[in-house]
Amino acid sequence: MTALTIFLARLIGLFAILVSLSMVVRKRVMVETTTALLRNGPLLLITGMVGLVAGLAMVLGHNIWSSGGALPVVVTLSGWIILVRSLILLFLSPEVKVRLYERFRFENFFYLYAGISFVFGVYLTWAAFSA
Repeated sequence: MTALTIFLARLIGLFAILVSLSMVVRKRVMVETTTALLRNGPLLLITGMVGLVAGLAMVLGHNIWSSGGALPVVVTLSGWIILVRSLILLFLSPEVKVRLYERFRFENFFYLYAGISFVFGVYLTWAAFSA
């Protein structure tokens, strides 16, 4: 396992844990902010661009699919997910983005999404710090 894999797993894992905990503590604010962000085209464009940089950096710098066990693959998948999500933000029309958001029923499944993020973060953090 490379030092880059361990660093990225720690970074992404701790980020996911902290964001998911803040989501649980501030549900109303998170739902309102996410809804407002979706309706703010310029800010959504900037968010997509920043995510694109992060996703491209991860895909170009850490595209490991077969060596070192599950952790490098999970880190690589994280980069691809960030990249694809950013491309969606940049290329889909505002109407389609709103329909996707409504289809995911963010407010209804809020704790499920926060829980998935938390479990994902715990796995990455645990695997990286115990490597």
